[in-house]
Amino acid sequence: MTDVPKIAQKAPYPVEVEAGKSYFWCACGQSKNQPFCDGSHKGTSFTPVKVTAEEGKKMFFCGCKASAKAPFCDGSHSRL
Repeated sequence: MTDVPKIAQKAPYPVEVEAGKSYFWCACGQSKNQPFCDGSHKGTSFTPVKVTAEEGKKMFFCGCKASAKAPFCDGSHSRL
């Protein structure tokens, strides 16, 4: 695996998060549990990004792995 993330999908992942729960966003794009980490980054320079939800709501996690606001979508997928 290279140090360039794999594009998991060219759209965000809408996820209903639970208040107080921690989530680990996949930064490498290799996880089979998108948008969350399953450990597929082992042996690479990638590390998952921890997000702890302050409130229960829908959040849009980046699927293209190119967002400047990672782990959240900033619309970068529209330029790929």
